[in-house]
Amino acid sequence: MGGGGGERNSMGVLVPTVNAGETSAPAGEETEAAVVGTEVVVVTERVAEEEEEVDKDILCPICMQIIKDAFLTACGHSFCYMCIVTHLQNKSDCPFCSHYLTTNHLYPNFLLNKLLMKKSARQMTKSATPVEQLRQAIQQGCEVSVKELDSLLSLLMDKKRKMEQEEAETNLQIMLEFLQCLKKQKVEELNEIQNDLQYIKEDINAVEKRRIELYRTRGRYSAKMRTLVDDSSAMTVRSPFRDKGSGAIVSSPVNLQEQGRAGTSQTRNTDTRAPRNPQIVQRKDDNQGGSDSQDPNQPGKSLARKRRVHAQFNELQDCYLQKRHYWARQSQKQGERVANIMNREGYSAGLEDFQSVLSTFTRYSNLRVIAELRHSDIFHSANIVSSIEFDRDDELFATAGVSRRIKVFEFSSVVNEPADAQCPVVEMSTRSKLSCLSWNNYTKNHLASSDYEGIVTVWDVTTRQSVMEYEEHEKRAWSVDFCRTEPSMLVSGSDDCKVKVWCTKQEASVLTIDMKANICSVKYNPGSSAHIAVGSADHHVHYYDLRNISQPLYIFSGHRKAVSYVKFLSNYELASASTDSTLRLWDVSENVPLRTFKGHTNEKNFVGLTVNSEYLACGSETNEVFVYHKAISKPAARHRFVSDDQNDPDGDMGSFFISAVCWKRDSPTIVTANSQGTIKALVLAA
Repeated sequence: MGGGGGERNSMGVLVPTVNAGETSAPAGEETEAAVVGTEVVVVTERVAEEEEEVDKDILCPICMQIIKDAFLTACGHSFCYMCIVTHLQNKSDCPFCSHYLTTNHLYPNFLLNKLLMKKSARQMTKSATPVEQLRQAIQQGCEVSVKELDSLLSLLMDKKRKMEQEEAETNLQIMLEFLQCLKKQKVEELNEIQNDLQYIKEDINAVEKRRIELYRTRGRYSAKMRTLVDDSSAMTVRSPFRDKGSGAIVSSPVNLQEQGRAGTSQTRNTDTRAPRNPQIVQRKDDNQGGSDSQDPNQPGKSLARKRRVHAQFNELQDCYLQKRHYWARQSQKQGERVANIMNREGYSAGLEDFQSVLSTFTRYSNLRVIAELRHSDIFHSANIVSSIEFDRDDELFATAGVSRRIKVFEFSSVVNEPADAQCPVVEMSTRSKLSCLSWNNYTKNHLASSDYEGIVTVWDVTTRQSVMEYEEHEKRAWSVDFCRTEPSMLVSGSDDCKVKVWCTKQEASVLTIDMKANICSVKYNPGSSAHIAVGSADHHVHYYDLRNISQPLYIFSGHRKAVSYVKFLSNYELASASTDSTLRLWDVSENVPLRTFKGHTNEKNFVGLTVNSEYLACGSETNEVFVYHKAISKPAARHRFVSDDQNDPDGDMGSFFISAVCWKRDSPTIVTANSQGTIKALVLAA
């Protein structure tokens, strides 16, 4: 025993096994059960195989689907009627055995059709729902007792009531969720409206308070002027003589003569002042009468401005609320400090901002022509002006285009002299058609140009000679721009998909940015020599930091076609134009879109873009100039060029388009040109 036990321990733990003598069932029974199970499996498989074979037999050899409208051939094969007829139209044989066959050898297979109908009915019965099976049983005349029908009807009614209750609960739940969502939305809208109303009430109180102060100030001014008028009148009529007996002073003859001369001089001075005094009195009376202004045309101007407000009421409303919300958010960020800051008129920051928009937007409504000249050239029939740019002091403006000439005009002469006497003060010829101009902001006589051969040239307008020529671009250069903060630097963009930065002190480019699409426009940020905006044919505006050109600092997306122009309104406001007939305004400091401007038509041509601190202006392919206020999406003013072409007596707008525009800085004056070569100086007017 002991030895055996030690032997077992040395072998380790064994897996328990069942001995043959310890089984609960005899071996014979196990064998019989296994045989029975095997037979069942075999029978099941055989039935399945037979069903599968049957299914193959009822398939049409042509379409491999269950036969429909079975027809039998003379060679003993069945097909769908349409399948075999279609086959016999092309061939005269059996698709199964290739035996000769025509339509005369086809016969209806009634037996197979009957079997197929029964099989189809069985399949429908197997796949039918319990309700359909019950309906079929009743229709087939299955006998059911009244009691069984009652119990069945009762069961069905209970099921129906349960389903109706569940459906009603589901509908109520959906309705409740909808109403709660609607309530939440309307509460948010109500809170927003209440906040807006609070802003409006505060601003109404501020404006009314300011009006009262103005009325009081005007009243004090009128009273002071009335006192001065009365004193002046009293001095005029006072007698210089007084009797001794009455305490008067009697003058000598010499004094009488001097006083006579003085009186004559004083009377003359009084006569010269006399026309002014009635005006002062009249103003006083008008003020007491509550007149808004002394200018007889002022009521009409005020009415016109009010009409502009009502015409663009929705746009102005959105602008007002946008500015109020913006300053409210700023106040929350800065701990209510901004909200409490009032200007000298007692306005909040948001109201002051909107007042600036309202006053500038309603001030103008149209563009008036103040000068016109022709950019014609006897040596070139093409007159399209591609670029117009004012110099540093707004005294000169240069034009360039497909005529291969840069012409510099003196603005004051253009405005003041007759159109027939207009001649450029400087004219320079180039080898290729010109696409863009840019004046140096520091060196007044330096002007850069880009042309269709990809050459970027820096000109000295005084000597009419080129200072530098850069020929690295491989294709047409569309745009060039001098840096304002670093006047020796300039940037250009070309169809070769490259942006190049140049220095007037070097002969080669300083920096090159390779992009994936054609470059249509480039522009330096006016407050930085390290940031440029690039308008590309890939529909995007790319904003680069030149200290890291591996990727753009921002990419502004929104245009649906090529971006043809980019211009900066300020250090953080960037405008872009596209051939999708829109202008867009972007905030480059926060990387957000601000506004989209629509109204002009631009689908294929370069129509120009110019901006100042408040307005954007662009051309249109309808031969019109459009002006937008930067806070309002719709045009503030427009002007149409009327064609003077003899071959176009109707002045068809579709024949020509505006090709260049340029603001005169800090002025409502804009110089524009169209593809016909007509240049006009326009000014914003009421």
